[in-house]
Amino acid sequence: MSALRVLPHVADALAAGRPVVALESSVLAQGLPIPANREAAERMLGAVERAGAIPAVTAVVGGECTLGLKPAELERFLQRTGVRKVGARDLAVACVQQADGATTVAASLCIAGATNVAVFATGGIGGVHRDAPYDESGDLTELARTPMVVVCAGAKSILDLPATLERLETLGVTVVGYRTDELPGFFTRTTGLRLTARADTPAELARIHLASRALKRTQATLVVQAPPVDVALPRDLVDDAVSAALDEARRNGVRGAAVTPFLLAAVERATSGRSLRTNLGLLEENAALAGAIAVALIRGGSAS
Repeated sequence: MSALRVLPHVADALAAGRPVVALESSVLAQGLPIPANREAAERMLGAVERAGAIPAVTAVVGGECTLGLKPAELERFLQRTGVRKVGARDLAVACVQQADGATTVAASLCIAGATNVAVFATGGIGGVHRDAPYDESGDLTELARTPMVVVCAGAKSILDLPATLERLETLGVTVVGYRTDELPGFFTRTTGLRLTARADTPAELARIHLASRALKRTQATLVVQAPPVDVALPRDLVDDAVSAALDEARRNGVRGAAVTPFLLAAVERATSGRSLRTNLGLLEENAALAGAIAVALIRGGSAS
């Protein structure tokens, strides 16, 4: 069985001490519809590059865990030809079965954490599910044992956000609001859930993470950023859409792994497609912030 594959330009950047940002592939292969997934890829990759860092999409390609995708591989993932969704628990199976796998947040952290990459960007993390507190995303466990900076827009709005924030506290994950004092709601800028930490510059975020590493902390530094003002949705609109979607899921007997994509699709319909524009906007903003943090980390947390 082959070892982790790192594309040459990414390996060269890591060896030279240049900033690299890991990105997940599941949002492209499963999370967004075609052709919006292509726009998301272009916007995320471009945002990282404009910030002065090198983007590296994580995935499983032909049974090989990889940091960085070749253009033809990325195209295959965007077209979703035989690409399965791979969580942390699925990585070994995907490797042995020589599968193509789009990696979730948890699986992406496993791959990126095996390298010297310090920063990862995504849209929203998984968490504790509504009406099913025993149903908890594997993202939380990986955040508790992967000491990277993870940039997101909070947990997905379809989840139990208060319970998710409590679990992050229990797991010892430092949650820092970037220019916000409360947890964003993925589609919304506010949730009413106050945070204990805030930072207003990428350099300050970098210093917080470096301090955590100096203390030998094993947890991630979770940076939460509200979606852009021009695309963020009203909180009451999202709450009503999620409640209706949950009722629909119960009526249709939707359970397990099928719940999240079902709810996200239902919210998109309920918001007349506005949630899709929000998703694209926050993915780009998170990638840009991750790139800026990666650059600041290389500089030791000093301002540019």
